[in-house]
Amino acid sequence: MSSEYGLASLPGHFHGFALMHIAMRRDARRLLAAAPALTPAGLGAAASWWRQLRDIIDWHHHSEDEVLWPELLSRAPRFAAEARRLGDDHVVLHRAMEAVTAALRPGGNPAAVGPAATRFDSVLRDHLRDEETVSFPVFARLSPDDYLAVERKVIASAPFAVMTRLQPWMFDGADKRSVAHVAATIPPPVRLIGHTVLRRRYERTLAGVIRPH
Repeated sequence: MSSEYGLASLPGHFHGFALMHIAMRRDARRLLAAAPALTPAGLGAAASWWRQLRDIIDWHHHSEDEVLWPELLSRAPRFAAEARRLGDDHVVLHRAMEAVTAALRPGGNPAAVGPAATRFDSVLRDHLRDEETVSFPVFARLSPDDYLAVERKVIASAPFAVMTRLQPWMFDGADKRSVAHVAATIPPPVRLIGHTVLRRRYERTLAGVIRPH
């Protein structure tokens, strides 16, 4: 089971978690594609987009370490060694993100973005592959209701700024059937705001990497 080549192999009840991983890979590719076109003047817009992405990834990993893995351990104690290893992987990914942040700093050299983005993309892909190999079989042992109860605790841990970006970010470019499946678990008023006001706000942030300069 893996989200790396789509969602067809995955049970529907954890498509939401998988869509986050797909969105991370998508944005790593966006940064790689934007890097050659960045100029000193364009670093600010790219950095603004990156900060929002990094906030989501940082929350995603903190929520795993503090909420998701403990919940899974209570149901699958044999998961303990793998959970520790995945936590160590988060440290490596944090360093790769620090390098991207440094490359996008005001007054920085745009030529430094490409190598940092390449490293980030490589580390992220390896980590997500390892994480899914370990965690998806554990997810699959839970009933849909039990899994979604855990997922609700994870989502509830999101800071407000992350919460307002999460839905449009996850659904950006995603398969319509998967979007419909995940959206059905979101309260209708939240779903409506995410599809309108929050999506328009999210789309404005993409200029720094969709139209870099």
